[in-house]
Amino acid sequence: MNTHTETLFSEVETANSKQLAVLKANFPQCFDKNGAFIQEKLLEIVKSSDVELSKESYSLNWLGKSYARLLANLPPKTLLTEDKDHNQREENKNSQNLLIKGDNLEVLKHMVNAYAEKVKMIYIDPPYNTGSDGFAYNDDRKFTPEQLSELAGIDIDEATRILDFTVKGSSSHSAWLTFMYPRLYIAKELLSENGAIFISIDDNEASELKILCNEVFGSYNFLANIVWEKVHTRKNSAKHFSTSHEHIIVFAKDKTKWDRVLLPRDDLSAYNNPDNHPKGPWKLDPITAHNEYKADYKIKKPNGVVLSRPKDRYWVFSEETINQKIADNEISWGEGDSYPMVKRFLSEVQDGLVPTTLFTRVFAGDTSLSKKEIDNLLGFKGGFDYSKPTKLIKKLLQISSRKNDIIMDFFAGSGTTANAVFDINTEENSNRKFISIQIPEKCKLDSEAFINGFKTIFDITKVRIIKSAEKIKSEHPNYKGDLGFKIFKTIDDFRTKNNSELTLSNHTFFDDVVLTPEQYDTLLTTWCVYDGSLLTTPIEDVDLDGYKAHLCDGRLYLIAPNFTSKALKALLQKLDSDKDFAPNKVVFYGGNFESAKQMELNEALKNYANKKSIDLDLVVRN
Repeated sequence: MNTHTETLFSEVETANSKQLAVLKANFPQCFDKNGAFIQEKLLEIVKSSDVELSKESYSLNWLGKSYARLLANLPPKTLLTEDKDHNQREENKNSQNLLIKGDNLEVLKHMVNAYAEKVKMIYIDPPYNTGSDGFAYNDDRKFTPEQLSELAGIDIDEATRILDFTVKGSSSHSAWLTFMYPRLYIAKELLSENGAIFISIDDNEASELKILCNEVFGSYNFLANIVWEKVHTRKNSAKHFSTSHEHIIVFAKDKTKWDRVLLPRDDLSAYNNPDNHPKGPWKLDPITAHNEYKADYKIKKPNGVVLSRPKDRYWVFSEETINQKIADNEISWGEGDSYPMVKRFLSEVQDGLVPTTLFTRVFAGDTSLSKKEIDNLLGFKGGFDYSKPTKLIKKLLQISSRKNDIIMDFFAGSGTTANAVFDINTEENSNRKFISIQIPEKCKLDSEAFINGFKTIFDITKVRIIKSAEKIKSEHPNYKGDLGFKIFKTIDDFRTKNNSELTLSNHTFFDDVVLTPEQYDTLLTTWCVYDGSLLTTPIEDVDLDGYKAHLCDGRLYLIAPNFTSKALKALLQKLDSDKDFAPNKVVFYGGNFESAKQMELNEALKNYANKKSIDLDLVVRN
């Protein structure tokens, strides 16, 4: 049995620490005995492989880039807790869907251990930084210039300038890029190897976003820049152009593995089978084209007319193939000297349509449709002016996800993505799960949302999801799919002591502080996710002669105080006699176990030869 003490997350992170950890794990020979990186060693490895070295170099730099990279590496400064009242309701208690309240960067940091490479599709609609959309970067992490200089590896002057824009509510390009980089960096970790991210943006930051994504995901993994027709009407008051579109930038985690799904063929009316052909329904396509094959021969029609290819066009088939198609009754001849057409059979075309990069309002809806949707659901007009239509998100879901995939939106806004997941599951009888994250941004006091009782955007998100589920239940009373969702939220880290001095290392869990029930549950939730369990994974209570422990994914958690010798005896007996009880790790909270009790637990588990020969890992967590 192994025993060790650990602190949640790492004690000190820098702008490069995670990347260096990856290098050390995979290329240990590239570091000397003092941990210094030997660049030439890595170059030797690369040169000896089939990797082609390029001298071309291009990157996006901005004031705050080093700070953005640091933010991507720093551990969260919050804890996760659940909304027990909501989650225990009948419609939610077994749901696999999640709505999480909090700063999305904090939430993503909490989720990365459990959800790494598990999310198939991410859609986000971040602030566009138009100057009128309310975006202002305001960071509440407190660093002195000296601390930031040391951690980010920059000089004091640059650190001072960065801290200046992080506290002033800046909406500059630099501020926006600093805001987006760490979120995209962690999002990449969450994507499955065959997954992709879709990001809505307008022209204001589209070029910066594309280059930023090149850096985070790799330019090779760029898939598309979808142009969506957001409005149809012309705005004659526009000073220069009336803007009709937005962009959706698409990047794969790994382009070679991206699991693209063809769009369904909604309209099959062009296919029919008037001659009862054994291959089934067909439609007619031209038999000539501008092509490079340059097939040139004569065709004799049944009526005796001999046809040469049209000028500047060629037959689309070889002479051998066309003769076979004639024999198989796959040519429609037409009258007189008209050119014949070839029968294209539905059974022989690929099962769906390749998506194009132009999404018209007819194909994917527009902002007028999205306004009607949310107004009807919320029961008043003007509640949310920037939401996307569910029709648009459903098209993206059709292209990029399948029956049981996890879908994430960490700028949830009005909850369109969750609504779209409910809708597409109902239509396809599928079981996609959503993870929606929304910060509790306050609604403006003069807004329709506030007037109608919504204090925060999160409140709108929650009600929208509930209302969309109720709509489906009303319209599809026999539908048995998952229409619930669980709610979690980030809260301030109550472990942190109130003092003015910032310590860069993680704080230990309490010092002789009794946990409230809420703090107890928060600690358990945070630990389970940190250890790799999904937020929807059940946590089982385990009774050890009156002492309540918790079992989750093979880990036994001992958090409560008063762990007695009787509880220890019950634990050992359960390890032996209960065939379904086989934890591989025991995690106990050091703050509630005095040193003598820790030693007793350690020695007992170390020396007790349980009959199942379980190799237990004992962890003291502080």
